[in-house]
Amino acid sequence: MLFNSIQYLLFLPIVFAAYWLLRRRLALQNLFVVIASYVFYGWWDWRFLLLMAFTTLCSFGCGLLVSRLEARRLRRSVVTASLVINLGILVMFKYYDFFAGSFSELLSGFGLSAGFVTLDVVLPVGISFYTFQALGYVIDVYRRKVDATGDIVSFFAFISFFPQLVAGPIERSSNLLPQFLRPRCFDYAKAVDGLRQMLWGFFKKVVVADTCASAVDSIFIEAAHLDAVTLGYGAVLFSIQLYCDFSGYSDIAIGTGRLFGIDLMRNFNFPYFSRDIAEFWRRWHISLTTWFRDYVYIPLGGSRCGRWRSVRNTVVVFLLSGLWHGANWTFVSWGAYHALLFIPLLLTGTNRRHTSQVAEGRMLPTAGEAVSMAVTFALVAFGLIIFRSPDMADAVLYVRRMFTCFEPVLPAYGKQAAVWIVLLMAVEWVQRGKQHALQLEGVVGNRYLRYAIYYALAAIIVTFQGETAQFIYFQF
Repeated sequence: MLFNSIQYLLFLPIVFAAYWLLRRRLALQNLFVVIASYVFYGWWDWRFLLLMAFTTLCSFGCGLLVSRLEARRLRRSVVTASLVINLGILVMFKYYDFFAGSFSELLSGFGLSAGFVTLDVVLPVGISFYTFQALGYVIDVYRRKVDATGDIVSFFAFISFFPQLVAGPIERSSNLLPQFLRPRCFDYAKAVDGLRQMLWGFFKKVVVADTCASAVDSIFIEAAHLDAVTLGYGAVLFSIQLYCDFSGYSDIAIGTGRLFGIDLMRNFNFPYFSRDIAEFWRRWHISLTTWFRDYVYIPLGGSRCGRWRSVRNTVVVFLLSGLWHGANWTFVSWGAYHALLFIPLLLTGTNRRHTSQVAEGRMLPTAGEAVSMAVTFALVAFGLIIFRSPDMADAVLYVRRMFTCFEPVLPAYGKQAAVWIVLLMAVEWVQRGKQHALQLEGVVGNRYLRYAIYYALAAIIVTFQGETAQFIYFQF
């Protein structure tokens, strides 16, 4: 079920009303969350529910077993079994055909043949997200950072909570699970703020991202015949599309969670106002970045094992991050590209130079800050050409023409999108110190003016004639 669909607009108020009617019975309320979440997820294909239920049961059982065992060897064996089972499922559905095909091509280059059979299975929506969430729980129990729960209904709610189920944020057991284990009270102020965040998320998705989408599709399809200016503009448009599409989903998910008295972690912190790549990754897809940091980078030794091992660990994390996004060498190359950008900052010890808000206490950035943000955005946008291209040959073609086919023409695509992009960036710049862009108290003092802004945005979203598209990150 898509957030930007009529079905969801009918589904949400019904679930909201029933949920709070059950507020005095925690077990029933959590059971209702599970049922509603399975209806939401099963809307695509009910057969995928069996896969998610198996992952949930496996992680629940492994968590209990790990918590009851004392011998470290046995505890580690259970965690290993959980990793093998859950990652095995993920690999089978998402990566088997990719690795089999790549290995077959490698052998054919040496004149050999391999009789690999491809599975050609449909990728279950959101499998990477809920698998990582389940794995994080078992690892946290093993590390004794959280207690294993014996409440299976609450655990099912933790894994399947529908707002963040298919595209995150990838929640930690220490944050989300305890919220299902205790009674929740309706908080009017929290719910209203959640609605505001949802509104901004819908604006980013429906108005900005979907407007960019048609122009981006045309530019990338026709890249072999376009000039450098248009291709550069296409890279910018896709960068904005991806940000608005994914952060828009996160805003809707977090805002929806607040309607149900649930606080989900922040997933984006205005990343295009970053002054270097390290700051960008602290602000972009925060739940995935911190997941890899805590469950891969630090266990490998982090930055406390010598300079060159730190470099190795960084490369591993970025390559895995790229592969997490999809079974394609373009994603792996995109991860390698960001590793190359990050390593110089790591070696010079400047990777944590920018930890405060840009232009803090000022309306405008300094010239140096403006240049740093522009360069960082350009580097990110260039890398996203690889991310967006269907294969490496198309990516190379796109980049080659972008740097060779100079013609003095104006872009013929995405002119309408430019207006919305300027509005988006202006609002988010002013609001860069807030949790989301529609926290207008203190910025717009007049209450009626604030509500006029909310209603105007809602009217734009409802009447907008852009073509509705599926969220990009559903494929991951």
